Amino acid sequence: MNNTSMTIRTDKEIKQQAQKIFSELGVDMSTAVNVFLRQAIKYQGFPFDVTLETPNELTRKAMADAENGIGLHGPFNSVAELMEDLNA
Repeated sequence: MNNTSMTIRTDKEIKQQAQKIFSELGVDMSTAVNVFLRQAIKYQGFPFDVTLETPNELTRKAMADAENGIGLHGPFNSVAELMEDLNA
């Protein structure tokens, strides 16, 4: 294999956090970056989803309500109980 060098700039804290994780996985930063690059080649892009999708206001409210137990129904002991609640 014909090796070459790369210089990457990143935030110091990000680097430290990543190094800690990679160390726990038994690899160094260079190996981790090479794994990423090989996966990017294999997938012909990022090897994970890169999205900007965020929940809209209605979804965020529903999520908060669910976390706080607001507006929940059930559990139901039968389909008839579920249907009764839905039709109420």
